[in-house]
Amino acid sequence: MDEALQKKYIPMTETTYYTLLSVIVPRHGYAIMQFVSELTKGRIQLGTGTLYTMVGRLTADGVVRIELTEDGKKAYQLTEIGMELLQIETQRLENQLQDGRETLGREGQNG
Repeated sequence: MDEALQKKYIPMTETTYYTLLSVIVPRHGYAIMQFVSELTKGRIQLGTGTLYTMVGRLTADGVVRIELTEDGKKAYQLTEIGMELLQIETQRLENQLQDGRETLGREGQNG
């Protein structure tokens, strides 16, 4: 993986992370917004401007690609590079969560 690309995306913003999760399978813009909202139980609501600006950047960087659906709509799908970035970020978040739980468990017993 290109080191500059990894530096650009890791750590990832929450909206980028959830957008990448949503395009593991091809989805058009509205479906991405619905998926993210449902997955986060409404905590994250992507606006169209935010989404399309982000997807444009992700596409330009080769993280997602555009596919046309049978009905001619643009759908977005994760590329191999995008999957690799998503896996790196997920591992980073898992490590962070583990560190937090261990520290809170240890320090919480002292307080």
